Amino acid sequence: MTIQEVEAFFMWCTIIDAVLLTFSAVVFVFAGNWIYRIQNKWFPISREIFNVAIYSYFGLFKIAFFVFNLTPYIALVIIS
Repeated sequence: MTIQEVEAFFMWCTIIDAVLLTFSAVVFVFAGNWIYRIQNKWFPISREIFNVAIYSYFGLFKIAFFVFNLTPYIALVIIS
């Protein structure tokens, strides 16, 4: 694999994960109550715990996005 192929791979990983992160954030902003009601039928938890779980999900997703997608892509762009 060449550096250009790896760079293209990380570029597409970054684009796809950014779209997923944005889409999930939009869904939770506009349909948070609906998602909570569905999840509450399967896992009976309070709304506060659900909010903490969602907040943790977004935090971990953003950290993973920056560490495993964006940072390697930027490093490859810099060295090529």
